Amino acid sequence: IIDLEAGLVAAGVGAGADANRYGLVTFGSLYVSGQEPIKETVGSGDWGTASELSTAASVLTAYGGYEDGYAAINYALSNYTFRAGAGLNIVLITDEDRDTGLYSGGYSDIFSEMSVLNALLNVVVDCSYATPDAASVLGKDSDGIDYYADDSGGYNTADPGTAVFSIDFGTTDADYVQLAWATGGAFWDLNKLRAGGLTATSFTKAFIDIKAEETSYQPPVGAPEPATLLLLGLGFLGIGVLRRR
Repeated sequence: IIDLEAGLVAAGVGAGADANRYGLVTFGSLYVSGQEPIKETVGSGDWGTASELSTAASVLTAYGGYEDGYAAINYALSNYTFRAGAGLNIVLITDEDRDTGLYSGGYSDIFSEMSVLNALLNVVVDCSYATPDAASVLGKDSDGIDYYADDSGGYNTADPGTAVFSIDFGTTDADYVQLAWATGGAFWDLNKLRAGGLTATSFTKAFIDIKAEETSYQPPVGAPEPATLLLLGLGFLGIGVLRRR
């Protein structure tokens, strides 16, 4: 989180009165099937600094029942006030596919809700895209560019990317990956982050660089008040950043 903030600021995203703001939505800390999304306090309210978000996220429990990522996105869009003129960026992180029930709509419904606010989605999920020689990628953006880990904590790109869908958990690709690309965001392989070591370092660098670039060109929200949004959950995590223009 702290590295992400540093990357955004270095790219000219968020400074002074237009500083990035972060919010946090989770599914709670208990094993409850069908748990409703809840709003966590960051700093002293709905929004806080990257440092305050880091503190709030550090005490979360990555354990739970069945969560609906669409419900979390819908909850965030409906329960936060966004500053006019800022870009709204959501990052969904989950090791599950979508567990339907809490959100009655489908792909087109949640896409429409996000489009109204020009919200850009990135997903860090249990899904793999690989090349014919089985080399899997860290992530793939909406332009089809693939990002590969090198051997020193950095990353390389393939333009245009050649990696194609390999395997996912349930409907992860259909519900989350395709939605991220439709909004102009990117897909990231959670298992590369879980790998730790230089692979995780490469993942972090690529993710931050692409997030900063995406946010720099992102249209502002078409509603009152915007900032930076981070979503997190038990089986699912979500992050968001807002850019004031």
